[in-house]
Amino acid sequence: MVKQFKKSIGLFLLLTLPCFMVSYAQSGYKNNGQAYNGTTIRPLTTAVSYLQVGPDARTGGMGEVGAALPDDMNAQHWNAAKYAFSQNKLGVSATYSPWLAGLGLGLQDIYMAYLSGHMKLTSLDAISFSLTYFSLGEMDITDYEGATIFENVKPHEFALDAAYSRKLTDNFSMAVTGRFIYSNLTTVSDVSTNTSDLKPGLAGAADVALFYQKELRANNLYKSLIGAGLTISNIGNKISYSNDMDKDFLPANFRLGVAYTMYVDKYNKLTFEFDVNKLLVPSTVIYKNDTASDGKIRKVVDQAETMITAKDPRDVSVIDAIYRSWFDAPGGMKEELDEYILNVGVEYTYNELFSVRAGYFNEAKTKGARKYFTFGAGLRYSMVNFDASYIAVLPVDGLQGTHPLKNTVRLSLSFDINAPDAKASIQR
Repeated sequence: MVKQFKKSIGLFLLLTLPCFMVSYAQSGYKNNGQAYNGTTIRPLTTAVSYLQVGPDARTGGMGEVGAALPDDMNAQHWNAAKYAFSQNKLGVSATYSPWLAGLGLGLQDIYMAYLSGHMKLTSLDAISFSLTYFSLGEMDITDYEGATIFENVKPHEFALDAAYSRKLTDNFSMAVTGRFIYSNLTTVSDVSTNTSDLKPGLAGAADVALFYQKELRANNLYKSLIGAGLTISNIGNKISYSNDMDKDFLPANFRLGVAYTMYVDKYNKLTFEFDVNKLLVPSTVIYKNDTASDGKIRKVVDQAETMITAKDPRDVSVIDAIYRSWFDAPGGMKEELDEYILNVGVEYTYNELFSVRAGYFNEAKTKGARKYFTFGAGLRYSMVNFDASYIAVLPVDGLQGTHPLKNTVRLSLSFDINAPDAKASIQR
């Protein structure tokens, strides 16, 4: 057993070393924060952006990959179609993550909590649910001059969803998810300002997910798995916090992932995954003030910075926005490619008892600059699983201040009921 363990650790380090040796770009933001290597910084913006955050510790330790990751207790967020392949009749998982700890401001009351579960109805289909809750802590609401209007306000947001997944063939499944979104950024009813009446934002959204998984045979003894997943998520109505304010898009997202799991022997298992995802919302444009013929000031698209458009991209429909999102970047194809986020992760599991994980999250500097390594570990005892993950942010040249995601931790506790014998499942 000890010999097998040493062999396992050596194999894990050998295969994950290239991930840790990825060179970090040394070109950074200009001091004014407006341009990077001659390109205007234009991050994509949406409402309820917490829906983009990977909520669980397992995927959190693998660079936030998840579209094709097998045996995923938290597939509801990543790809609900995976539940149709689950060998567990019933599973429940809960995750807690303090948020923005990297700012060092003592913001202990800002956190994300996530609860998910699934139940197999038959060998072909399953139902699942999740609840995501995001607390923005306690704060005071002030006017434009800094005078306090309301004290001790506790903004919060949550999303509740349910999904149905079904195998269409032995190797292919599909899922549909419905989601209710509530975003209360004031927690005070009938709040009024000089320009608007604020209210909680409400929205409905849907996901469509596809998953393919096929068992292969390696060295004629132990199986390996290859998987691929595709999800289009958070397709729903725009959300607004006032009757007379512009409505914002939900973080509609396209995610495509591939994964490969190989069983080296009856003790050692390695899983690799690569994901690419992209927000399906209009690119950010730059505006300038202009004077209309009637003397009124209006905002128009700055043609020197953006492509010519006859319509403000914020005013288009959701379907039109999804279509435009593939080619509307003001900087052309180069900027369009910058809108893709790349994630890579690896997981090593020993004897189905514990796991070690690592990953890398890569977002273009002009679109948000989320570039960090992730690490994680998991322990399993009977039907109980405990997972933890950690974000290690490297310094980015030219980026001032402390990275808000630095030292972010996620902790997950899950229970899988009626799981098959793990070691027996990897052999013939």
